[in-house]
Amino acid sequence: MYQKNVRMLSIFNFLIGFSLFAPLAIIYFTKVSGSFMLGTSVYGIIMLSSAMFEVPTGIWSDKIGRKYTVVLGSWFRVIAFIFYAIGLSYGWLVAGAIVEGLSRALYSGNNDALLYDTLADEHKQESYDVFQGKVSSTEQLAMGISAVLSGLIAIFSFSYLLWFSVLIQIGLLFISYLLVEPHFRKKLDTNVFAHIKEALSLFVKNKKLRFLSLASILSFSISELKWEFGSAFIATVWPLWAIGISKTLPSFGASLSFYFSGKLIRKFNAVKILLFDSIYGKIISLISLIFPTVFSPLLMSTPSLLYGVSNIAEKTLMQHEFSDHQRATMSSLNSLGGAIGFAVMSLVLGGLADALGPAKALIILTIIGFPVVFLYWRIFKNERNLEV
Repeated sequence: MYQKNVRMLSIFNFLIGFSLFAPLAIIYFTKVSGSFMLGTSVYGIIMLSSAMFEVPTGIWSDKIGRKYTVVLGSWFRVIAFIFYAIGLSYGWLVAGAIVEGLSRALYSGNNDALLYDTLADEHKQESYDVFQGKVSSTEQLAMGISAVLSGLIAIFSFSYLLWFSVLIQIGLLFISYLLVEPHFRKKLDTNVFAHIKEALSLFVKNKKLRFLSLASILSFSISELKWEFGSAFIATVWPLWAIGISKTLPSFGASLSFYFSGKLIRKFNAVKILLFDSIYGKIISLISLIFPTVFSPLLMSTPSLLYGVSNIAEKTLMQHEFSDHQRATMSSLNSLGGAIGFAVMSLVLGGLADALGPAKALIILTIIGFPVVFLYWRIFKNERNLEV
């Protein structure tokens, strides 16, 4: 059973990444809405919507099951992309953003828990980092392929780009029905509020989990937004048709990083990888943005070689700290913080971009993210003290 689920999740993630629309979404959103602030606000609305549904959907997953949570999320994802494709006004974008946020909330926590519980059925949960890395690598591979195609299709029509994306999401929906519900999952049989209270108390009591969660929230709020908004900066140094290529290089790099993440984590240690990635990524961003040239997009793609392994390192560390019967709920609580932070930062970034331009706005956002380095350093220091 675990082999089928790993295979289906690999295909599922590939189809999520093969969104022809995503690499140029900020340009489309800005064009329809009329400003950077409104354009980035669409991302903010997605995350606010996701934040509203994070905890209920995590509880739904723990109570109802992993597979049907994925199926429901896939239905909402198809609907969201249809709203984007219609895109007659900002209102349609907002409607799509709200529905996509619900879809993301259903996936968040649940899909990681689905893989973990699937492996636990075969007593293979200690290899979670290896399997999660390989499953996640397919999404990045698809992002790299779709990024090249998106730029070429957009030259002719953004409408074609969007409706092709809708068809791909329908394929994703079909794959979701082929997943198998794992047996390891313990069904939620306690009071919902007591369940949430217990999950929150674990974050408070567990110092390592608390630092990991804070770093994850701040890192996601900034790095994910920089990735989505990056096309706006790249459009100032590269032509429209080449923007997709700027997304291809980091996606392929991230795919390799994900695929070999298990081996790299075992060799270099998860916390060390997170700390190094955080420092290196910020330094490269500042150099590329402060001195913008035609080479900046290429330079900004180099941290992707660490993105996959650092992502899996973070997930692995957190999964080991989560309790079995609250795995999806605790992950959703962490995602809730990230979603709220992303929504706030999207408005900040949009306003800064309208006032100062994309490059300066991204510089300020990078500086705001430096506390992440301190949090990972504290975790690293605490682990060294324990070893001594």
